[in-house]
Amino acid sequence: MKIDLTGKTAIVTGSTEGIGKAIAKGLAECGARVVINGRKPDKVEATVQELAKEIDGGEFTGVAADLGTAAGCEELVRAVPEADIVVNNVGIFGPQDFFEVEDEVWQQFFDVNVMSGVRVSRAYLPGMKKRGWGRVIFISSESGLNIPKEMIHYGMTKTANISIARGLAKQMAGTGVTVNSVLPGPTLSDGLVEMIEDDAKKAGKSVDDYARDFVMEARPGSLIQRPATVEEVASMVVYVASPLASATTGAALRVDGGVVDTIA
Repeated sequence: MKIDLTGKTAIVTGSTEGIGKAIAKGLAECGARVVINGRKPDKVEATVQELAKEIDGGEFTGVAADLGTAAGCEELVRAVPEADIVVNNVGIFGPQDFFEVEDEVWQQFFDVNVMSGVRVSRAYLPGMKKRGWGRVIFISSESGLNIPKEMIHYGMTKTANISIARGLAKQMAGTGVTVNSVLPGPTLSDGLVEMIEDDAKKAGKSVDDYARDFVMEARPGSLIQRPATVEEVASMVVYVASPLASATTGAALRVDGGVVDTIA
């Protein structure tokens, strides 16, 4: 089985680090022209240069735009009018007690985690439909099913991602365009490393060991009993973005290490 994305243009939102960066790299390794996105121009450019050096023949362009705003989404579409693959990855997270989360925080999480994907999908799906081929993938989370009590505001947005992807899949029925959501579980991304790095040092443990213990404490139902790597999540996304996944649409595909305790 070989995944060939030669000639396809892929946009990965929020792709200057973590899962998004790994997805961008994976798509490029399969031949796609990849658009790197982030809020900071210098970080976008640095990521473009880094990945271009790592992947022989890789084609990357960068668009610095804050997709948590309507204006930022419009800026992305102006820079890249058409795309074959869109990965709605950009997102924010952070634990906070429900009773301490102000309205502004709820709105910020909704704007970044939900409305970015709504606006970007609304812009690119009509072109995909017209051409008879396309892939839209929402990066949700197992937290969209297993709502964490310490991040209810985050879990809500990830449930919304799953709902939107399912509805859009129905909207694109019979067109050759698929829409899916991918649900990572605890993943050793830059964000998780940043969150636990200080605690790991205080505990006298490596980040990897502390992360493993963290997963077993916070998600004791994990069947792999460790965090996933960003590459493991990216592998699922690259497959779903490929022609090989043409019969997979409207699905919520888990890369959660077995955290969600259901067979469906």
